[in-house]
Amino acid sequence: MSSNFKSRLTGTVATAMMVALAASAAQAEGIVNVYNWSDYIDESVLKDFEAETGIKVNYDVFDSNEVLETKLLAGTTGYDIVVPTGSFLSRQIQAGVFQKLDKDALPNLKNMWSVVSNRTSIYDPGNAYSINYMWGTTGIGYNVEAAAKRLDGKPVDSWEIIFKPEILAKFQDCGIHMLDAPTELIPAALNHLGLNPDSHDKADIEKAAELLKTIRPYVQKFHSSEYINALANGDICLAIGWSGDVFQARDRAAEADNGVTVNYIIPKEGALMWFDQMAIPTDAANSREAHMFLDYIMRPDVIAKASNYVVYANGNQASHEYLDQEVLEDAAVYPDEATMEKLYVTTPYPPKIQRVVTRAWTAVKSGQ
Repeated sequence: MSSNFKSRLTGTVATAMMVALAASAAQAEGIVNVYNWSDYIDESVLKDFEAETGIKVNYDVFDSNEVLETKLLAGTTGYDIVVPTGSFLSRQIQAGVFQKLDKDALPNLKNMWSVVSNRTSIYDPGNAYSINYMWGTTGIGYNVEAAAKRLDGKPVDSWEIIFKPEILAKFQDCGIHMLDAPTELIPAALNHLGLNPDSHDKADIEKAAELLKTIRPYVQKFHSSEYINALANGDICLAIGWSGDVFQARDRAAEADNGVTVNYIIPKEGALMWFDQMAIPTDAANSREAHMFLDYIMRPDVIAKASNYVVYANGNQASHEYLDQEVLEDAAVYPDEATMEKLYVTTPYPPKIQRVVTRAWTAVKSGQ
């Protein structure tokens, strides 16, 4: 063997070793691609995870379950963790878009709250595919001063404010937003009508749609995130929204000291209790890192930091000692037992009924 050949061979081996070491280092550092709802985490949680593990977090956001579901069902999402709401998660599990969790890699599962886990098992039997990130209710957010003026001091405590056109009309001049979410609004309408909010009956859904059409003329916009700033800025005075979003609006208004006071209520007739679940898509390229991220999120101090920031309840019982008292003791965030009994959950619509719901919602929004 010539010295030149030895030299070339040595150089080739050295180069190969360097490439292997670089690849190993990249693998050690790792990446996790997360797709979550907008305005839904304290960014310091992500930075702390990166600092502690060396795993880079690529974090993207969405503002509707429908957007997320379209990506999941199309395949090749490019994400390692996604955060669907329970009713969507259920049918997505059936479609085979998630991988089962390796629970041996998730020692912090011991911190989860059985009260929540028992309810999320409706969507994910045995909680085999997901962990609870946050949960909350869908209720009414409102400008306190505007409501007092238009209701002659009567309390905001009932769905009648929304579903009686003669009452809702009083708020039209100051602005009304509602979630662009048929799986939230149709059950609320059914509940107001005294029907099963989880009804999958076509006739019931059509009754709910007819009720929603009667209030459509007074609704300025259907959107699932814009109402946060709109409430905080005083651009609107009434919204059907998610509990934590309205609390964010309340806090932003208080910080701005702009003369706007925002409040949130769970109507006395009951409301939807929803769950946002973290799950790993089947095509996740970084399953190991995804499990590490999930386990990190289930640390009591970490999920408490997230809850304190977004003002949503979480499904981690051990986190209670780390929660801000104003969050833990707020009955609109962590409802009392009597209120919990009035909260309802919904299950996914089968495909044939989902088409009915989609058509009905399109007709409601278009005012047809």
